[in-house]
Amino acid sequence: MAGPYPPYRPGGAEGQPLRGPAGYGAEPYPYPAGYPGPLPPPVGFSTPPGSRRVLWWSLLGVALAGVLVAAALAIGASRTSSGSAGFSDAASKAAIQNYLTALSDGDTETIARNNLCGMFDAVTDRKSDLAVARLSSDAFGKQFDRAEVTSIDRIVPTSDYQAQVLFTMRVAPARTTRNSREEEQGVAQLLRQGDQLLVCSYLLRTAGQF
Repeated sequence: MAGPYPPYRPGGAEGQPLRGPAGYGAEPYPYPAGYPGPLPPPVGFSTPPGSRRVLWWSLLGVALAGVLVAAALAIGASRTSSGSAGFSDAASKAAIQNYLTALSDGDTETIARNNLCGMFDAVTDRKSDLAVARLSSDAFGKQFDRAEVTSIDRIVPTSDYQAQVLFTMRVAPARTTRNSREEEQGVAQLLRQGDQLLVCSYLLRTAGQF
């Protein structure tokens, strides 16, 4: 029985049947074979401002560290040279010779002044120090009549104000000794106090300490 609506007929425009998907006997949808036209240029990625700031701070830190290291090396070299300059061969030789002459002559005050390493003028009672100086002079006189420093063999600064000095001296043996050597080596501990060098201790390499 005919109703008010016409029967449904699947179809396209103007009654043409719809095209089915590919593989079902219908023509495939015509997709383009390639990108239409030339490819766009690559997009450049700029460094964010924060990354640039970090890079500059890193380079500045490396440069500052290099400057600090160079300054420290320069200061260390300057201190070493200034400390060694206070213990020159000539100054060390003169100080040691003055001490050996005091030992030979029995000059107890000069011996004690050297042995006290700059404290002689501040000591109120020097009797014991002068007695030790006299003993040192007597012991030296039993070995040598005189001693003359001929060379400074090595100066080893331990600070800007102290140094160990290895030296050679020509000696005249005492009449009571059988020592036939004409040269001896000794080690002196020097202290620089202002413009003066003091012999805090003296050690003969082949004997005892005076």
